[in-house]
Amino acid sequence: MTRNTRTSEKVLLVGLGFILLFMLFHDWVPLGPFNDVQAVSGDRTIGDLILVTAIGTVQILLFIGLVLYFRGREYPIWIKLWLIIHQSSIFAGALFAWWIPYLFGFGAAERVQRYEAMFGDTHAFLPIMNGIVPNTIHTLFHLTLLMCIILTIYISFTDKKAKQSKIRASHVVKPT
Repeated sequence: MTRNTRTSEKVLLVGLGFILLFMLFHDWVPLGPFNDVQAVSGDRTIGDLILVTAIGTVQILLFIGLVLYFRGREYPIWIKLWLIIHQSSIFAGALFAWWIPYLFGFGAAERVQRYEAMFGDTHAFLPIMNGIVPNTIHTLFHLTLLMCIILTIYISFTDKKAKQSKIRASHVVKPT
């Protein structure tokens, strides 16, 4: 059986690949102005960093594995729900950790000192609001995660249409 991997699935895999690289390296490997490994390791223990990296990496590897396994086929409803809900939960964490304090000030006061210590010397293109600013690498991560959620929803809702069009195409009588 040949699989017809859809473009949306390919783009989703690229996005998840970027997120995997982010999870693996952003706290460990110096990336010039985009992160401050020393500042992050000054705020967290090595054990904390290993745990956070492991949890994030395993989650994304599961996403990638599921998409690779089901690519070009109809995703079962439980996979669709799990991929959407789990990615959305990670995104909700990003909203509460970064964007709600940044945009609306809720919880910003508690984060200002810690965020300044860990991310104050990293590149950011947005203006400072409520004492904090999401740095560039986290902004790219959050936007990529949002794109992956949207693609997963798209794939989930267009799954049957893709299958039906494949069935119709296979029943077309070709003139001889």
